[in-house]
Amino acid sequence: MKPRILVIDDEAHLRELLEITLIKMGLDVDSAETLEIARGLLAKTAYSLVLTDMRLPDGSGLEMVELVTNTHKNTPIAVITAFGSAENAVIALKAGAFDYVSKPVALDQLRKLVRSALQMHEVKPADEVVEVLVKPASPSFLIGSSPEIQHVRSQIGRLARSMAPVIITGESGSGKELAAREIHRNSGRAEKPFIAVNCGAIPEMLMEAEFFGYRKGAFTGANDDRDGFFQAANGGTLMLDEVADLPLAMQVKLLRAIQERRVRKVGATNEEAVDVRILSATHQNLADCVTAGKFRQDLYYRLNVIELVLPPLRQRLDDVEELASAILLKLATPGYSIKLNQAALQALKLYEFPGNVRELENILERAAAFANDGIVDVIDLGLRSQHSLPDQRSRNANDQTLNLGDDSEVFVKPDFPCSLPEYLEAIERDVIRAALRRTQNNRTQAADLLGVSFRQLRYSIQKLKISDE
Repeated sequence: MKPRILVIDDEAHLRELLEITLIKMGLDVDSAETLEIARGLLAKTAYSLVLTDMRLPDGSGLEMVELVTNTHKNTPIAVITAFGSAENAVIALKAGAFDYVSKPVALDQLRKLVRSALQMHEVKPADEVVEVLVKPASPSFLIGSSPEIQHVRSQIGRLARSMAPVIITGESGSGKELAAREIHRNSGRAEKPFIAVNCGAIPEMLMEAEFFGYRKGAFTGANDDRDGFFQAANGGTLMLDEVADLPLAMQVKLLRAIQERRVRKVGATNEEAVDVRILSATHQNLADCVTAGKFRQDLYYRLNVIELVLPPLRQRLDDVEELASAILLKLATPGYSIKLNQAALQALKLYEFPGNVRELENILERAAAFANDGIVDVIDLGLRSQHSLPDQRSRNANDQTLNLGDDSEVFVKPDFPCSLPEYLEAIERDVIRAALRRTQNNRTQAADLLGVSFRQLRYSIQKLKISDE
């Protein structure tokens, strides 16, 4: 059966133009000039797409958006807005609209919208998307089983079904680009390009050329025509990482490109249409940037249609073991696996990770280089304690401890001058002492706690001259 589209518009000539265009695309079309007629058609027919005007004789197109979103969850709905009514488009997207097209309707843009909607309709129903994201056929970019990360994946399942701009917020290292890639991979644009751009890494004088491209001879060094990021991502997704770092002059040009979906290359006289979904990310508070005058309010509202918040790793420490296993698997080489012993895993689970998942990756990459026989120990992690716990014995104000649970502490001296071997021996000595205190000097239990053999522990005790306390 051909996909069937429902067109809702009270302007007869526009309705006829849309019908002809859609029929030429090989689609079946039903039309309605009022909300009342449209409700009747929806009640008895399943549609692959609903296309509605925002202004109708008996109400607003937003009422149709809410109806379709709430009662026909597998049917995408797009809205037709008056030229320059970006606010209405944002409101419709926030209400659940898949996408929008502005009057006068550009037929090439309309065709792209319809194709995207039909591709999305063929992917999966909304509930199936969520289920697949929780237990994907191919591994998710976002690893973990905690309630926090499962909630994020559930949100991504819904966001993937829309063209609405999404802003991804979270601390540095929390996985914002991975979340953007997950949205793209589960959308109808998955087969098209995903282009990630670090806005803070582009010199201001080159920004316009990098984003929009340039014509040959537009400036010194422009020896050939070149596409920009928008053209490279055409049909797919463009991620603007650290978008808060964009200078104000570039923010104006970016806003126009997003609203009009057209860009002009440097040195060109004509604009060209682009079909790009915008995802943006930042670790800064954009609302505060707007208040401080560093970020345009109109661009903020255009980008911040939907917000996806990524939790820091310290709020989902249950995922540490799964994340560490995946990272170590990537670091392993054929015939040589790398694993954490129990003491190292416990230390990671108690660490607060100010640098989030990126810090965990760096810690494990460094630890893998120090690991003996592929077993990562606490000493190999090189963790710094995050709280000073004074002790009246031999500690000073700059000494720190790492709490391993059950009142066991590992004494670390991060700043005293010594050689690296001496520093590592000092850490190893304190780790072993903590394990012995915790097990009341039972060396067999201490060895189990540290994830080493009894013989290895006994050797270390002798080497480090550790006496029972």
